[in-house]
Amino acid sequence: MTDTIDSTTDGDTAEAAADEAAAADASADEVADAGDAGVDDHGHEAHDEHHGPTDAFFVKVFVFLAVVTGLEVAASYIELGPAFLPILLGLMVIKFFSVVLIFMHVRYDAKIFGNLFYVGLVLAVGVYIVMLLSFQFFAS
Repeated sequence: MTDTIDSTTDGDTAEAAADEAAAADASADEVADAGDAGVDDHGHEAHDEHHGPTDAFFVKVFVFLAVVTGLEVAASYIELGPAFLPILLGLMVIKFFSVVLIFMHVRYDAKIFGNLFYVGLVLAVGVYIVMLLSFQFFAS
């Protein structure tokens, strides 16, 4: 009788071991599937894609900025009359926001950083205008 109980217990133990092995295999498969779904072994999301601009994009921006700079230099040699200052200021604003948005990554960062930058910009321009007014720069 003891042999029967022992064999049953051994059978149950063998079944339990087989169940544990199957569960471990299933767990390993789930981890592998999770890795395929964008999660690495440490539970972090895997990033296979490159986020943000490519090197080719930065070269295009460089060429664009060089062309705009060339236009600014050309404008200084051409007699544009009263349109000279507004044209240069417009080109300056285009270059400024191109550099800020792309090279300073304001375009790709969280909105809070962009908002902080713009608040600082508005405050700086405001202080500059107040200083120009206090020295009567616009009176002439």
